[in-house]
Amino acid sequence: MTIRLDKLLANASVGSRKEVGLLIREGRVEVDGVVVEKPGKRVEEGARLLVDGKALEAKKYVYYLLHKPEGVISATRDQNKTVLDVIRPEDFRKGLFPVGRLDKDTTGLLLLTNNGDLAHRLLSPKRGIEKTYLARVDKELREEDVQAFKKGFLLLPENIITRPAKLIILGDTLGQVTITEGKYHQVKRMFAKVGKEVLQLKRIAMGPLQLGNLEKGSYRPLSEEEVAKLQQL
Repeated sequence: MTIRLDKLLANASVGSRKEVGLLIREGRVEVDGVVVEKPGKRVEEGARLLVDGKALEAKKYVYYLLHKPEGVISATRDQNKTVLDVIRPEDFRKGLFPVGRLDKDTTGLLLLTNNGDLAHRLLSPKRGIEKTYLARVDKELREEDVQAFKKGFLLLPENIITRPAKLIILGDTLGQVTITEGKYHQVKRMFAKVGKEVLQLKRIAMGPLQLGNLEKGSYRPLSEEEVAKLQQL
């Protein structure tokens, strides 16, 4: 498994893509004892890296936070455009997959990684990882809706009861919903239970990860701090 040298160094917080490109061109980076001056050089997993004489190990795992746009499928392969197609060819793409899924018309935070063990832990129902959404619905939200979300809903045909969820009314038809599980179309089905149709749905947080002001269709590598927080979960 390989990754571009400049991308690897940027992921390791050595500097921005532009800054690490300059470091490489100045001959300040060694790969397995050889000075490399081309930012696009592909580096093997586990290669020994030196930056200004200091060791930096090639990362085995990569993590991207994507602001998923509408019309993109949360899959690694499909006849339609997938979330992996958003990743630029020059960046690390091999082995990546989305952690969980968002519906085709749902936007917002989606984690992409090649770390299957971590993804499994994040998706495990036992972990109860919080996922927060902004939902625009077709009718006015009321306090009785808030209480209904707290109690949970019976979903058919699975015949399962959802865990208590938190609904905060932000406007007449705008709500913020936090759930700790990920049933099929869960948020939309929960609103349907209180007689409302979801017109727009956007995930803004997952565990310690926040979408922030990342533009739709853009992505960024996770910081070391964010990766550490995920691993602590």
